Amino acid sequence: MGMSISGYGAYQNVYRDVKQSCDNCNSANTANTANKVKNGKDGSPGSLQKANGTAESAEEQAEVTKLKQRDSEVRAHEQAHLSAGGQYVTGGPTFEYQTGPDGRRYAVGGEVGIDTSAVPDNPEATIQKMEVVKRAALAPAQPSSQDAGVAASAGSKAEKARQELMKKTLDNMRTGGQGDAARKGTVVDTVV
Repeated sequence: MGMSISGYGAYQNVYRDVKQSCDNCNSANTANTANKVKNGKDGSPGSLQKANGTAESAEEQAEVTKLKQRDSEVRAHEQAHLSAGGQYVTGGPTFEYQTGPDGRRYAVGGEVGIDTSAVPDNPEATIQKMEVVKRAALAPAQPSSQDAGVAASAGSKAEKARQELMKKTLDNMRTGGQGDAARKGTVVDTVV
């Protein structure tokens, strides 16, 4: 069974604010379709330019700045999940995008899938796995509510596995390490 750990919830209000502002920019510039982006030396978006070489409005530049910041935050958030999740990550991050007034797409939400299933018949391995899942869910600087939910679920599964392990250990202590055979009254040693 898998769940998604996500950066979307942590940034939902920022996303809504940026989206509303960008919608205002886009509606103000629907007639201006000749915008282009002048890229910086590193290939990242540079300053906004119209086809005639003049700069876009300060409002549009501010929106692009917000979107760039959001894009960086979302990518860092999802990378933290990816790095901490190790072998239990079920795939790379997927992103939700917003197109800015410069025509470029910016990540405004994302998620990373992670396997949250218990390890069958192995409570020790389940405990270890759930500790990794919990660390992965809480790895970002600002975990989302969905991240917190995944961490809580992993904590519950780890606790259940601890109880299972404790029961197994107590059963072994009571039966002298003979397990099910001693409890069922099966002959385990014959003296001749």
